[in-house]
Amino acid sequence: MDGKVVVVTGALGALGKVVAEMALARGAKVAGVDHAASQTPPTETRIELGGVDLSDAAQAKKVIDAVASRFGRLDALINIAGGFAFETVAEGDPKTWQRMYALNVLTALNTSRSALPYLAASTSGRIVNIGAMGALQAGAGMGPYAASKAGVHRLTEALAAEWKGKITVNAVLPSTIDTPANRASMPKADFTKWVTPQELANVILFLASDAASGVTGALLPVSGRV
Repeated sequence: MDGKVVVVTGALGALGKVVAEMALARGAKVAGVDHAASQTPPTETRIELGGVDLSDAAQAKKVIDAVASRFGRLDALINIAGGFAFETVAEGDPKTWQRMYALNVLTALNTSRSALPYLAASTSGRIVNIGAMGALQAGAGMGPYAASKAGVHRLTEALAAEWKGKITVNAVLPSTIDTPANRASMPKADFTKWVTPQELANVILFLASDAASGVTGALLPVSGRV
């Protein structure tokens, strides 16, 4: 990752923070983007852009253009921004389906479309999306979330086919990630079986690296010990 410019969306979340720190440790220049406000001052190798709604195409383009202007290039886009909701189909709010689509599909779509010209100009343009094992077969209460993540899977495949030979586009499909929020919501679960943010980040950064030049269109399960 030495010298590469990497954009990480959802950079202030549990997984985004780990991915950003690992990328920096491997020599990358990192631009973190998040809906939440950022208090981190910029450095030569890191900037954080907060208060950005990536479900809005204009905001996504503005922030990607700003990153490319700041660092002079863009080599990898890691789309971590997203959300989760647990509701049954019959009893849930229809607006939840719209919210999940906006948080999970539109954020990845808008940032990817904005980044495509810059990534195509790189010698190793990469997009890595976050799908979900739970989107392969939705369980009870997982309808809105699984449908949106299935959309991320199809977006990944379509972009990979359209930009083959110019940009690699892949997705990781985690099971439950071991985060404080997930532990709080499922206190009786066996946390040792979950995939850790560090384990998932290693796979993400592999797909964003030169070593993964021959991989595109992959939906890679990262299921921990489930």
